[in-house]
Amino acid sequence: MTLESTLVSVAIVTHNSESCLARCLESLLAQDWPALEIVIVDNASTDGTRRILRQYEGGVRVILNDSNRGFAGGQNQAIAATHGEWVLALNPDARLMPDFISRLMQAGAVDSRIGTVCGKLLRALPGLAIPARAEIDSAGIYFTPSFRHFDRGLHQPDGSDYSRPAFVFGATGAAALYRRAMIDDISIEGEFFDEDFFFSREDADVAWRAQLMGWKCLYVPAAVGYHVRRVFPEARKSLPAAINQHGVKNRFLMRIKNASTRLYLRNFLPVTLRDLCIVGYCLVRERTSLSAFGFIARNWNRALQKRRIIQRRRRVPDAYIRRWFRYHPVTVPADIDVAERVSFEAAVAPQGVDAPGPRAPRAIFPLPNTRPETSRLP
Repeated sequence: MTLESTLVSVAIVTHNSESCLARCLESLLAQDWPALEIVIVDNASTDGTRRILRQYEGGVRVILNDSNRGFAGGQNQAIAATHGEWVLALNPDARLMPDFISRLMQAGAVDSRIGTVCGKLLRALPGLAIPARAEIDSAGIYFTPSFRHFDRGLHQPDGSDYSRPAFVFGATGAAALYRRAMIDDISIEGEFFDEDFFFSREDADVAWRAQLMGWKCLYVPAAVGYHVRRVFPEARKSLPAAINQHGVKNRFLMRIKNASTRLYLRNFLPVTLRDLCIVGYCLVRERTSLSAFGFIARNWNRALQKRRIIQRRRRVPDAYIRRWFRYHPVTVPADIDVAERVSFEAAVAPQGVDAPGPRAPRAIFPLPNTRPETSRLP
């Protein structure tokens, strides 16, 4: 079977997505990848979303929910209905260039340890209009020593720093291509995206879990898309209270499950300082988010059970994970032209705030040769 005959499934979750959905679907139907299936789960939209979906009934499969299952639950439902060897989790507020999927597929095929592939997402205007100035929305995600995660390059002008293929920690869930074998391998109790998250940070949780289990994420700048980003730190005050509450809750859930005791102690000071800031902010300025801590308390045992499963199945040491957690984005240069020449080394730059221009390398950080256990793959 040739690479071009490999089925790629697209999983989309909609909820009141009327303003951007048609443009998203048109960009999908214009993809040059020949083997494509599209599954859309609508989470009880009340605007014109379902009317738009009816217009595409011949080209997509639509599943209509009577209630809002959240992004995590809806994505799991959509993924379960797909059949492809690769699954593109896509937001309805994303617009893809015609070769987006083919570029990702060609790159992902170079090594079986690559479980996630992501492209260069640029900022889009509301309604998925393309602005005159190219500005990065996401070139992968990275974590800091305080266990915060950010989109690499967010709000920065597109340039040479984002023009080279590289291994990154993970991909934003706005447009992430996942290998089916990885989905099956890292799912916990049947869930790829943790449904306790509902919305927010579920993509970062998947990225952390995938890294623990030995999978790699490859950034491919030749695959270009556009995304309307509404949730980012500077926009917090204007976001609905429910989104902020999920953000607080999920930060702690993600850490409970994925951070080992040793990693937590190693980062105790920055993590604790950040925690105190979050608690203080919720007490003084954002009391609607205090319910996040009640949810964690009520579901503590379930979170610990997931933690035990993840930590028992992890395949890489803490030293490897710790090297990804810096105050600047860590990337590992990748040669994806020839499979045998894929580079598994990178320069880890000094800690500090990102500054324009290249950094001098400080230490070599090899990616481990851990391979997922074949007994867990289909």
